[in-house]
Amino acid sequence: MDIQALDRRALDAADAVVGRVRDADLDRPTPCAGWDLRALLVHMAGNNNGFAVAAAGAPADPDVWQGVGLEADPTGAYAASARRVRAAFEPDDVLDRTFTVHGFGDFPGATAIGMHFIDYLAHGWDVAVTIGAEPVLDPELCLAVLRIGSRWPPGSAAIWGPGAPFGHPVPVADDAPPAHRMLGFLGRSPVWKGGVPMRGAGEGSEQN
Repeated sequence: MDIQALDRRALDAADAVVGRVRDADLDRPTPCAGWDLRALLVHMAGNNNGFAVAAAGAPADPDVWQGVGLEADPTGAYAASARRVRAAFEPDDVLDRTFTVHGFGDFPGATAIGMHFIDYLAHGWDVAVTIGAEPVLDPELCLAVLRIGSRWPPGSAAIWGPGAPFGHPVPVADDAPPAHRMLGFLGRSPVWKGGVPMRGAGEGSEQN
């Protein structure tokens, strides 16, 4: 499994949908309980910057990881952070480094980039359904998430539930599409729409 390539593809998808966010969208609720879209984008930008710093071997700075100071222009902050983390994950030896991930501890590079990959594939979907865009999840990437997740301790409170990265799993049929199974596994309802009308493919590039 080429985790760097998988992460680049997930980041590409997230970048594309964040590029369609309008200022008027920023107060919309998201599938992430308690977060509007502004808060989600700040989280995504902060974590991108945090992972980039971790790839360089620096200790975790909570303010960086939490996106402190990025609230005024979350889409611009996200775009800059995505470029930064993409460059940080490019070196051939990055998988051999140790990453300090804020709130979780130290991990081999491959594991840390796998965490980023899963988070941004899911968050790209979060942004898409928040703004009413048609969410497109690559089945190959979704199956990769499920393969990685199959090694996680079942029912771990460090992974699912209050204060954990993901909500409790949502039941999804075993024969459901890979995207639905992945979303359910990560505590998301595949049919969440947030009450936002579906946006056409050409809409969303302008800022209000």
